[in-house]
Amino acid sequence: MPPPAPVAVSALAFLPEMLRALAERGEIRHYRKGTLLIQEGDHGDTLFIILSGRLRVFSAGERDREITYGVYGPAEYLGEMSLDGGPRSASVETLESSTCAVVTRRTLESYIAECPAFAFELLSKVIRRARSATLSARQLALNDVYGRLKLLLDAMASEQPDGTRAVADRLTHQQMAHRMGCSREMVSRLMKDLERGGWIVPLDDGQLQLPRPLPARW
Repeated sequence: MPPPAPVAVSALAFLPEMLRALAERGEIRHYRKGTLLIQEGDHGDTLFIILSGRLRVFSAGERDREITYGVYGPAEYLGEMSLDGGPRSASVETLESSTCAVVTRRTLESYIAECPAFAFELLSKVIRRARSATLSARQLALNDVYGRLKLLLDAMASEQPDGTRAVADRLTHQQMAHRMGCSREMVSRLMKDLERGGWIVPLDDGQLQLPRPLPARW
């Protein structure tokens, strides 16, 4: 089978040089919101380089319980954990209309043979993701639900000119629960308590304002 036709360089101009060179060898695919790109447990040998949109990496358990490992956007890539021939370690779905350059393992191997430096980039990515997974496991094991909520809000908040902080991402309580590994009801109760106490203030545009540092414990 002939290799996929290279894509227009202009469509990938924002990517780092090595990643752009690899994406140019892939097949550009467009996905609707809610498309399942990777199913946990399946076998696959493709790498997804995100050109636009956002992808969520997650696992699902019994009673529709889920945990979200991360949300990724343009210039990130996913699927590298199965390039050893093993099963997919998590599922991936689109959170919005998205475009990816899809690269096969054979294409990746050929590219690494020509550009060995990319092997170190790939290894660094795997190490960073492993460290992130270790940190997530530590947070789940050592923090109660409020502790996880505080870590999530603190990580998402950005400083404002008036000295307060704001969370711009409009996550639903269910999405927050997926990231924290708990129930939506628990998140809703804690968020309502924090709002009543003046620790968080919902704004008209959907953002959350954090007027002061969140309490260490609740």
